[in-house]
Amino acid sequence: MTTKLIIVRHCEAAGNKDRTFQGHTDSEISDKGKIQLDLLSVRCRNMHIDALYSSPLKRAYATAEAVNRFHHLPIQIEPGLIEINGGEWEGEKWAQLPDLYPEQAHNWNCAPWDFKTEKGESMRQVYDRVWEAVCRIVKANPGKTVCIASHGCAIRNLLCHCMNKPIEELNTVDWVDNTGISIVDFDENMNPHIELLNDASHLSEETSTFATQSWWKPENRETGRFD
Repeated sequence: MTTKLIIVRHCEAAGNKDRTFQGHTDSEISDKGKIQLDLLSVRCRNMHIDALYSSPLKRAYATAEAVNRFHHLPIQIEPGLIEINGGEWEGEKWAQLPDLYPEQAHNWNCAPWDFKTEKGESMRQVYDRVWEAVCRIVKANPGKTVCIASHGCAIRNLLCHCMNKPIEELNTVDWVDNTGISIVDFDENMNPHIELLNDASHLSEETSTFATQSWWKPENRETGRFD
């Protein structure tokens, strides 16, 4: 019996547009984010979905609502899908982080498995937390197709797990654009098989967040760039 998991990153929010760390900050959706939601809803219109889960943050919940626009399912809140708690990074401009917190900023880019802010969550905690949440969701919906709305860092850690990679290989996993979709099939033993990875083909260059940014590109991953 296979359980299908559709993984959707939230739409563009203020932190994505302004390049501020938003983590647990409950940011408002940007104008481009609203357009992304419309495009996402059309893409998901004919998808078969049996159950729908969301992070508690509004940018993820609004994304779940867009997925649900033509399905009318109850949206279940799963706290384990929330973004990393950035502690003292919350609300700071990305460009200022290397000056404010040089060691932590270095780890974020070059050794993310060792990343932790003083008052926040470690990357290792996110890696474990999001996997435990997905295990709960999959086991509660055997043989069904489930959609989850989550966040960039959380999804990256989840996909690292789904690739059967340890957290020390997190930098080999690409980031996903806002409203990008991955699909993973799980067998009865929770063994994952990736069917679709980080696909944002419903977005144009004008509606993509990544099209106007470069921090996410693999060649910039270990250079310390946050722009």
